[in-house]
Parts: sequence; structure tokens; C-alpha cells
Amino acid sequence: MHISHPPKRSLLSQILTYFWLALGAFLAAFALEVFFIPNNIFDGGVVGVAMIFGNLFGKQVIPYLYVLFNLPFLILAYRSIGKVFVIHMVIATVLFSGALELIAHKMPIQFHGNSLEVVVIGGALLGIGIGLIIREGGCLDGAEILGIIINRRTGFTVGQVVLVCNIFVFGAAGFVFKDWHPPLMSLITYIVVVKIMDSVIVGLDETKSVLIISSKSKAIADAIIYELELGLTIMYGRGGFSGDEREILYVIAERLQLAELKDLILREDPHAFIAIENLHEVANGKPSKARKMTRIEHIFSNILQKQTPTDDSLPPSEKDLKPLV
Repeated sequence: MHISHPPKRSLLSQILTYFWLALGAFLAAFALEVFFIPNNIFDGGVVGVAMIFGNLFGKQVIPYLYVLFNLPFLILAYRSIGKVFVIHMVIATVLFSGALELIAHKMPIQFHGNSLEVVVIGGALLGIGIGLIIREGGCLDGAEILGIIINRRTGFTVGQVVLVCNIFVFGAAGFVFKDWHPPLMSLITYIVVVKIMDSVIVGLDETKSVLIISSKSKAIADAIIYELELGLTIMYGRGGFSGDEREILYVIAERLQLAELKDLILREDPHAFIAIENLHEVANGKPSKARKMTRIEHIFSNILQKQTPTDDSLPPSEKDLKPLV
């Protein structure tokens, strides 16, 4: 049996990960403190709920309410996604809360401009911050986690659930404060945030196909199956120049798994060849019910499958070529 070991990352790689998490958290907090709060614009999800309560009981309680409201989603993430994701989410949550406190007390800057400037600049900064955090395998808000749980039990996609949650948050803000201009501006800002976030993440919202060519394909295949719990297909090829016959591993993974997958491959074989491509759709073998998966749904769909893949859970292309273990 293959013994599971966590992928080893270099010290520099870990430092860079935490640096980008810290920078993303600071930019997101800066957008809220400087652009959103002074102009009564609300973020979505848990952050938005904390901002509504902050407007009722004092803006100084927003960081603490944010952490408090996020705790149940951290527990759900630990049970459903995994330890590495939760660690990054905890770090991002703590850094974001700390940055809110730091900016509020040490950098009391407020931007008061026209609505377009606030929406574009504030939304861009928030999108960049969230994008940096997600790109490093973290998360800043528990709304996505709630979307995942609902997606597994109903026909609603993760993206639909997050959008509905945000609409409820913006609607609640309108009812509480008897003013519908800020919620409408918040909805427009949310669209800007999503667009900028997509640009920063660079393909996070697409499923990835990974081709691996290595002389240690057996060790890599075992590690992928037993450590990451991903299915894979083994194909046979021959080098065009060398003529050497090699096994080629084909894996479908989500963006949040990609960094860990590459670390695992290079741990087993530092000289392995890795080719990564975007997948826009994975058919389930039922054309009458097949549909294109949404962007956010692609991110989390396979991560939440805790059991080892079976023939029924593998894509049609992998049912014919079962993993060799």
C-alpha cells in the first residue's frame, strides 16, 4: 500500500504563498475601509452581513463579527474540502480581520468620489485581493462553502447559490436602512469584483486536464490516487526522438488542487514533464441531461468527493481506461 505523505514545498514557495495571501487580504480590507464603508456600499456573503451589523452597532465590530460569522463555514470546509484549504482560509480570515483593524486605526483614509469611481476602483481592489487569495488555494468568505453544500443536495449550482445569497444580503441592507441606492450600487460592484477576480485568477474557474510523462509513473499514480484521491487514466506512448516507451498519466483536477498536484508530481520525480490545459466541459455520459458546468461549480465539484473514484464517478473517457494501481 502506498504510504501517504504530505507534499513537501520549498521554504521560498511557502513564504510566497503567505505573502500573496497577506497582500490579498490587505487589498480586500483596504477596498472595504477606504471605498466601501465610507460610501455605504456592501460586500456580499458573510462580509456583507458583518457590514450590515456594523452599521447598526458600530463599524468597529465588523472585523470581529466577520470572524464569528465565518466560523461555521470553516468547520464545514474542514469536513468537506480538506486541511490545506482550511489552513489557507483561516490565515486569510485572520489577516483580513487584522488588516481591517490596522487600516481603521492607523490609516484612517476615506475616499469620497462619484459612484462610478467608487464602484470601479473599490471593486477592482477587492477583486484583486480576493483573486490573490483564491489563487493560493484560500477563501475569504463562507458563502462559497454554503453553495457547495446546497449544490450537493439540490440542483442549484454553486454560482447560483452565491448570487442568491448576495441578493439577499443586498436586499436586507435596503430594508434595514430604507435606502435602495447602496444595495443597487453594491450589486453593480459585485459584478466588477467578479470580472477582476477572474482576470487575476487566470483560469481558476476552469477544470484542468493534466498530462504527466515520467519514468516514475507508478509512484506518481499511487500518490495521486491515495493522497489526492483523484482518478486517472494511464496511456502508453513512445518518444518521437528517443523512441523510449513511457506511460502517460492523464488527470482531471480542479484549480484549487493544481498546486498540490504539481508539488506531489515533482516530489516523486523532479524531472517529470507536466502539461496543463483548460477544460470547459466534462460530459457525464447522459446527453439528454448534460449541461455546461458553471465556473464556480468547476472549482469545487471534484474536491468535495471524499471517496476514492469508482467507475461510475469517472468521466466516460476514463471508464474505458481504468487507472492501473
